[in-house]
Amino acid sequence: MKYLKKTSLFLLTIIILSACSSNPKKAVAVISPKSGSDISGTVTFIEQDGMVTMKAEVKGLSKGNHAIHIHKIADCSSDDGKSAGGHWNPTEKNHGKWLQDPFHIGDIGNLVVDETGKGSIERKTDLWAVGGENDLKNVVGHAIIIHQGPDDFSSQPSGAAGARIGCGEITRK
Repeated sequence: MKYLKKTSLFLLTIIILSACSSNPKKAVAVISPKSGSDISGTVTFIEQDGMVTMKAEVKGLSKGNHAIHIHKIADCSSDDGKSAGGHWNPTEKNHGKWLQDPFHIGDIGNLVVDETGKGSIERKTDLWAVGGENDLKNVVGHAIIIHQGPDDFSSQPSGAAGARIGCGEITRK
């Protein structure tokens, strides 16, 4: 009986520790206006059990589609957003559509914006990570850029989406 209690206690401890190890990791980019726009919003990355869920929610845009990408540099200091550099593309692939080969790891797609100026997009993938040493996956230390127009998914290297109207540095929370 004593052995059974100790074994049960040990197994319960293992289960509790396993549950604690799957605590989510979070990173956020707060979108600030660029190029004279009125955009605002957040892009949140939550990693749990090896999967990252990204959710972007913005407002202050014109109705229609607006490209959203991850860019190389976490720097939104310039008025036009160009301080964020080009698309994050550690695998050196051509620009394209999300999960359709070829595509950059920073190719997210288009936000769909309604008549009230609000738009959102969500992605779930194991291609990204929140933190860690794998530069091919870690979104922290990069920037989110939102463009004036839609991504055409084919023009190289960036999708011909127009001016950068929103920028947010991706930081760990």
